[in-house]
Amino acid sequence: MKQLYEPGQMVETKVVAISADTVFIDLGLKSEGFVDKAEFTDENGNVSIKEGDSLKVYFASASGDELHFTSKLAGQNAGKDMLESAFQNGVPVEGHVTQEIKGGYEVMVGSTRAFCPYSQMGYRERKEAAEYVGKHLTFKIQEYKNEGRNIVLSNRAILAEQAEEKKVALAQKLQLGSVVKGTVSRIESYGAFVNIEGFEALLPVSEISHVRVNDVHDVLKIGQEVEAKIIRADWAKEKVSLSMKELEADPWDGIAEKFPVGTKIEGKISRVADFGLFINLAPAVDGLVHISKLPVERNTNLKKVYKAGDSLAVTIERVDAEEKRISLSPIVSDAETDNATEYQKAHADDDDGETYNPFAALLKK
Repeated sequence: MKQLYEPGQMVETKVVAISADTVFIDLGLKSEGFVDKAEFTDENGNVSIKEGDSLKVYFASASGDELHFTSKLAGQNAGKDMLESAFQNGVPVEGHVTQEIKGGYEVMVGSTRAFCPYSQMGYRERKEAAEYVGKHLTFKIQEYKNEGRNIVLSNRAILAEQAEEKKVALAQKLQLGSVVKGTVSRIESYGAFVNIEGFEALLPVSEISHVRVNDVHDVLKIGQEVEAKIIRADWAKEKVSLSMKELEADPWDGIAEKFPVGTKIEGKISRVADFGLFINLAPAVDGLVHISKLPVERNTNLKKVYKAGDSLAVTIERVDAEEKRISLSPIVSDAETDNATEYQKAHADDDDGETYNPFAALLKK
């Protein structure tokens, strides 16, 4: 009778039943296909699959109508013939890392000794070399020579394939505009990286909040769970950008009603620019006092006169909610005007340009 499958042949199937020690799979045939349950059971006895799950398995052997498959070669199934077939068909193998040797690690696959170079152990986040010793890991055979006496393995290849599969699955599930939950995994000056089901997406500092964030560490911590919206996604280049700001209410909504023209308010200088002062009126809402409206002489260096954090009383002159712009004019009190007059009289002839009173300059105008 002709054999239905070749050793090492890959089959994509589904789990139809799980017994005490066997996972039965759907082959669409009268013959039964099964995989040892131990391949999906961790050291605590937890089973990682359930009925209905999709599986990628490889044909190992046949006994009558029973077809034995494996998700990876290990132990007694890892004879020389099966290892050669695994090399030819890309079947994963399980090995025990026994020791660190020159250039890499000695790995036992069943009773066969193999070698894994340092460069092929781990993936993007590599551990200290000694941490791999004693581990049972999955590998792909990169070289099989001299009838199995020289076998070179790669753990990196397996992890890269798994990462690619996860990425493809995420790309199908998460679209532009999707709202996701993740955990902050890294913080940089330009933003934070958020782990979403094993994939790292960037949350730029400008997208954390409508309120200006100067230091990411002030608002986020590693391990913190965040909710954000996907605003850019190039899965091929593994570049996905998130925004928490998009999920916040826009502070400019209804701004004209909050700050009618003519309203007098005291705000704090949030930024000093060459062309004027930005005044914070409410969280994430700044208005501009143009330099032409300030009591300073032309070509004055505003940074020598004003500094961020100073209070300034202003009047709302114009509100453009669509362009998110508010024009302001400074309020000069009678007391300030009197002080400026006295200052002008006292220093009419000795202005050295270093000490500058803006209200005196206003009177000069």
